[in-house]
Amino acid sequence: MKKSSIPGFYKLSPEERLSIVKNFAGLTDEEARLLSDTGSLDMDTLNIIIENVIGVMGLPLGIATNFKINGRDYLIPMAIEESSVVAAASNAAKMARVKGGFYTESTDPIMIGQVQLVDIQNANDAKERIIQNKDRILDLAKEQDPVLVKFGGGPRDLKVKIIDTEQGPMLRIHLLVDVRDAMGANAVNTMAEAIAPVLEELSGGRALLRIISNLAVHRMAKARAVFAKEAIGGKDAVDDVIKAYLFALNDIYRCATHNKGIMNGIVAVAIATGQDHRAIEAGAHTYAAMEHYKPLTRYYKNKEGDLVGEIEIPMAVGTVGGATKVHPAFKVCQKILGVKSAKEMGEVFAAVGLAQNFAALRALATEGIQKGHMSLHARNIAVMAGAKGEQIEAVAKKMIEEKNIRMHRAQELLKEL
Repeated sequence: MKKSSIPGFYKLSPEERLSIVKNFAGLTDEEARLLSDTGSLDMDTLNIIIENVIGVMGLPLGIATNFKINGRDYLIPMAIEESSVVAAASNAAKMARVKGGFYTESTDPIMIGQVQLVDIQNANDAKERIIQNKDRILDLAKEQDPVLVKFGGGPRDLKVKIIDTEQGPMLRIHLLVDVRDAMGANAVNTMAEAIAPVLEELSGGRALLRIISNLAVHRMAKARAVFAKEAIGGKDAVDDVIKAYLFALNDIYRCATHNKGIMNGIVAVAIATGQDHRAIEAGAHTYAAMEHYKPLTRYYKNKEGDLVGEIEIPMAVGTVGGATKVHPAFKVCQKILGVKSAKEMGEVFAAVGLAQNFAALRALATEGIQKGHMSLHARNIAVMAGAKGEQIEAVAKKMIEEKNIRMHRAQELLKEL
């Protein structure tokens, strides 16, 4: 019987681990080779990035074109397995260029470190004592990262809130930290750990959780674009995009897919540039649900009859630290993007999210989302059927004409060719 309990698995080399996995899963030599082909990375580097490494899982890397943001042109690297995303972003950016492209702004890179205090006898008194000692606590936090403070970052404020729970009151401490060009998790977590004993002393309680929050409401990025009515299909297209937006605004089932479309673009750039895309997505959806779940974008018509699109989204990204300095492909993609700071990077991400969302809404409201998807899907089916080179386009074109994009039809067409 196969067992997944493998003592000392983490101590083995990647090659030894892969051999065990190969035997466990019955992989062929070719299948094992596909996993062990590390490309630009070496196994030593992979072993640093995550645990129990056996190889690399690659994603297609594409480039979205046409982006003009605050008067500057960008090429946007996007790593994603879903078809149409890169093309849609490029097309939306092309339409936005007619009226100058995207205009962005963002707040300071303030992240939240949370400390949870439990087993408190008098929550109100404890809260007051902590507030009275705020400067002492902030000074202690500053001592944990003098380099960050030297570059203009560091602790900025301390917030205290009483939370009533099923097991009595708790105190939620928010340490607000300017993390400059980092995503900030390591710095913030270190500071939260350091101030916990003082908070225990002042509150008479016990510090339980001490960790960063991914709801980065103090680190917001905004983007805005005007899409000329002539560029997007006329007055009816403008009106229908707004109606599609209003559907998301008033229906949670539609809103979930609306916001997913935004994250299609943002997550693809985040993966390409080595960001914590899970944290970005968690923060975005939680921000959307702070009052009731709503779209992260909004659309309206200006006095000229053009469509205006806007997005506001938490954006915890970094250009220093973390995987960005370990994985060589992340470095290359950041070089392609050409951003000089985390602030600029967050604004680019917001613009990409707005572009992606607009492209989806326009497609849904005009030609339907399936037209673009089916074209690429037909090519994928042709490849899966065994088509190569010029055969791929020939088989895909015929299936699209017949409106019969199926594996068995692709195989029949391939035999005819």
